[in-house]
Amino acid sequence: MTAVSSARHLTMESPLGLMAVSAVDEGVTYVHMGVEEMKDAWGPEEATPVLEAAVDQLEAYFAGELKEFDLPLAAQGTAFQHKVWAELCRIPYGETVSYMDIAERIGDRKAVRAVGLANGRNPIAIVVPCHRVIGANGKLTGYAGGLWRKERLLSLERGEPALFA
Repeated sequence: MTAVSSARHLTMESPLGLMAVSAVDEGVTYVHMGVEEMKDAWGPEEATPVLEAAVDQLEAYFAGELKEFDLPLAAQGTAFQHKVWAELCRIPYGETVSYMDIAERIGDRKAVRAVGLANGRNPIAIVVPCHRVIGANGKLTGYAGGLWRKERLLSLERGEPALFA
């Protein structure tokens, strides 16, 4: 049996509020937004190379300097969720796709609802860009971090930093 390393975390200020990034030695496990109320429950922060790289890359992303993350990921999920999350990582910066597009890309047009559920359960927000998935009608749909955050992330990626401030 392989031992699993215990998770550590760092918090960072961002244009979307306080964020927490969690990781094990193998990679990033969570990126949480809007954690102001929960900060005390997180316990002491502990920097690791993976966490420091994640924070550096998130800061570069928010500064408009990074378009693609290069981090080891270690999210827990089902095989289907991992398939969806891998497809989300293939959506180019600044572009959006529909849930149906993702279902088709993973080879199962009937899995639109399941894709939506997997998208909603993505634990590594921004790095795994679930914010780039919109409704088939082009409208913004649910986002765990709140639709206002989704709108701001998409504005940043469209090169509208004034809307992001």
